[in-house]
Amino acid sequence: MATLADRTAALREAGLTPLLKQSEVEAYFGVSDWTVNQWVSRGCPVEPTPFRGRRFELERVKAWISETAAADAAA
Repeated sequence: MATLADRTAALREAGLTPLLKQSEVEAYFGVSDWTVNQWVSRGCPVEPTPFRGRRFELERVKAWISETAAADAAA
C-alpha cells in the first residue's frame, strides 16, 4: 500500500493533489472524529464528492488550521 507521501509525489507530477478521507485527516493530525467534525462546522475546507463521505485536501486543511490558530491567538 502506498503511503501518503508516495501518493502525493505521484500525483504532483500530474499537477494533482490527493484527497484524504476523514479517517486519514484524523490520523495525520492525531485527533478524534469529534474534533474533525468540529473543524468542519467551524469552516474547515471540505472537498465536494459525488458519493457519501468527506474528502480533504491536506494543504488547505493545514492552512485553515494555521489561520484559525492565528485568529484565536489574536482574540
